[in-house]
Amino acid sequence: MDFGFSPRASELQDRIRAFMDEHVLPAEAVYDRQLAEADDPHALPPVMAGLKEKARAEGLWNLFMAHGDWGAGLTNLEYAPLMELAGRSIIGPEVFNCSAPDTGNMELLALYGTPEQQERWLRPLLDAEIRSCFAMTEPEVASSDARNIRTRITRDGDSYVVNGRKWYTSGILDPDCELIILMGKTDPEARTYRQQSMLLIPRNTPGITILRDLPMFGYTDRLGHGDVLFEDVRVPVENILGGEGEGFALAQGRLGPGRMHYAMRAVGFAERALQLMCERVTARTAFGGPLADRGVVREWIARSRIEIEQLRLLVLKSAWLMDTVGNAAARMEVAAIKVAALDVAHKVVDRAVQAHGAAGVSDDTVLARLYAITRALRIADGPDEVHLRTVARQELDKYATTRPTGAA
Repeated sequence: MDFGFSPRASELQDRIRAFMDEHVLPAEAVYDRQLAEADDPHALPPVMAGLKEKARAEGLWNLFMAHGDWGAGLTNLEYAPLMELAGRSIIGPEVFNCSAPDTGNMELLALYGTPEQQERWLRPLLDAEIRSCFAMTEPEVASSDARNIRTRITRDGDSYVVNGRKWYTSGILDPDCELIILMGKTDPEARTYRQQSMLLIPRNTPGITILRDLPMFGYTDRLGHGDVLFEDVRVPVENILGGEGEGFALAQGRLGPGRMHYAMRAVGFAERALQLMCERVTARTAFGGPLADRGVVREWIARSRIEIEQLRLLVLKSAWLMDTVGNAAARMEVAAIKVAALDVAHKVVDRAVQAHGAAGVSDDTVLARLYAITRALRIADGPDEVHLRTVARQELDKYATTRPTGAA
């Protein structure tokens, strides 16, 4: 395994690091204040608009897109440390037009969209002229198993008609959201993994009702997490993405890189939390000396550093495998990093919260928000248990010929 970075990748790391330190991190408080003062809590704060313009002008834009015709053309290994740096701030990825759910949706459109679909939706997404959302999870079923999805997509002449309810449809409350990529069932009688399809639905299509904006551990996300009702929503047949029955395969293609992106950002979360913890315990005095002199605090710091380094190596290995042998061959490692990344990030954030005492559970630092995010992401994009199941199955397959008859 060669984790060496190309000259271009190393240069981009230096530029992203400088941009984050000079522009993004100092803008966090302004961003929060503008959101709090805005009439619409989902509208883009002016400071973010300015940061996006600056990042684009400097060529730090669409770095996630591996397809050279559409984006930077970086490998996963080249992109990983860039998102770690951006992940030091909750607002970082959006500055570079590298934030979910748009990243996954743009990859879907680049890989499976028709030229007409790409022109209508992909180009304006790449230019940040519009935003998008992804409607998959449903409140009535365990959506970690895509076979359970009940939302129906029915063919009616030259149209598809959608009926169903989705929730945690992240991004739908953003005023700039113009595209919904929805996963539903076109043929419940087909083979198990050929029942689902994906459909491109303009946000302003009649029949779409946002029932409520769902919080995440009490936090309202700027993009919004919509509880959405689809009632006789009609779109042209050419709005199918890929083709009928290809929804499950498309979802798997979307989730692989998506899990990699989550893991990359989680390393950044952990690094930010460790930095805040070290700064806090160095400056804070209790019981006759700096907190940094306490053995238990030093253990928190040491364990955090060890765990972050282990996680980073696993992320880089997974990225390298995706680049060299493909997403399918790297399936176990990709599943493993999704579990490990949020587990490590959450533990490091938890230690940082403890080190900050009362300040750690307030909104005076970013730690409480990071605590909520790292916990929620252990459910989003497939819960830990689904990924652990994948890892265990592939591990057990190595011993399939040696297992006794009747073994579980």
